[in-house]
Amino acid sequence: MAAHTGKITKLMGIGATGLLLAACSGVTSATTTADATNAANSDVVNIGGLWALTGDTSAYGVAQDNAVQLAVEQRNAEGGIDGREVVYCNFDNKGEPAESSVGMSYLVEQVGASVVVGPDTAGNTFAAQPIAESKGVTLVSASTTIDGATINPETDEVYDYFFRTNIDATTQGSAIATFSNQQGYETAAILKDNATDYGQNLATVYHEVFEGDVVIDVSYVSGDADFTSILTNVKAADVDVIFIAGFYQEAGTIIKQAREMGIDTVIVGPNGFANDNLTQLAGEANMDDVYYVANFVFSDDADQDVKDFEQAYTDKFGVKPDMYSALAFDAVNMIMDAIDRADTTDPAAIRDAIEATDAFDGIAYPISFDEDHNIVDAPVFIQEFQDGQMTDNTTIIDTSDFD
Repeated sequence: MAAHTGKITKLMGIGATGLLLAACSGVTSATTTADATNAANSDVVNIGGLWALTGDTSAYGVAQDNAVQLAVEQRNAEGGIDGREVVYCNFDNKGEPAESSVGMSYLVEQVGASVVVGPDTAGNTFAAQPIAESKGVTLVSASTTIDGATINPETDEVYDYFFRTNIDATTQGSAIATFSNQQGYETAAILKDNATDYGQNLATVYHEVFEGDVVIDVSYVSGDADFTSILTNVKAADVDVIFIAGFYQEAGTIIKQAREMGIDTVIVGPNGFANDNLTQLAGEANMDDVYYVANFVFSDDADQDVKDFEQAYTDKFGVKPDMYSALAFDAVNMIMDAIDRADTTDPAAIRDAIEATDAFDGIAYPISFDEDHNIVDAPVFIQEFQDGQMTDNTTIIDTSDFD
């Protein structure tokens, strides 16, 4: 195989005084589907992580990778899985699909991962899926939301070895449009990231579900930094709501420039807003009347297990976890539960156990999968920002009528 260029780290530690974080290359013998029997007899459990730990989308990857590290540390402190040490090795795909493909192969063939968690964005997921399928090793994403992401485009069948624990774009777009309808907004401007399936998917759904008039529907491209021209037209249209269908990188800049131009219109967005960097880019003073889709929120009256997670994460990494941290924490804990139920590290048996997961008790929500390997009945909230701060005033959206 081609030489890997992504960064690899290793995390392990039953009986150790601390966790070892070091180069992962050569930690285990290469494991392929043909070596499943040997993998099943291993005295450790190898889990891979495939994330953007550097690059433009690294904020999503780092938050999830941190949460997985914490979950593995806690599991090993409790004795691992049936006494087997859990060894976690991650690969930095740098946010590039080509690296994601290389990383998936490396984690399976060289690290001997029996299951892989990640990636954090759709493009990198699409690049890894064919490798997971051909190698017969399950890939579980906690943040890929594109409609149809669990369907193999070559066969039009469900991927056998891919599952996701997050809501899809139709649910997100429908939720934020429903919120807009509930608030009585009559006119809207849609600003969509035309360089990603994510942005286009969301914009299409919002346009279909919003009951008012979409008077502006304009595209931008990931990496754009000057939105003055677009926002000048938005300001002249004097719409009731602005929907930004994209990630926090551009959304933060759009919010900042809009507020500086005197546009005080309500701004709504998808779960791509769910990162502290949104506020840093926009500026606290500009984060007023901003709302986005979330399927997990931290609050003062949260259950104790949520508070324990938040405290442990903050103590370990020096920053508070975000929504994606919680979803990744649940995803890898669900994976470890499935391995425990399978009572083997055989990848095929683990895949079957994941598929059979029934209401795994996560800190965010119970995890179960439908026949297409999508999450079932995940809650949807609208998170509010006022005066630069996230508020406890969240709106629950009923998704029962969504397609």
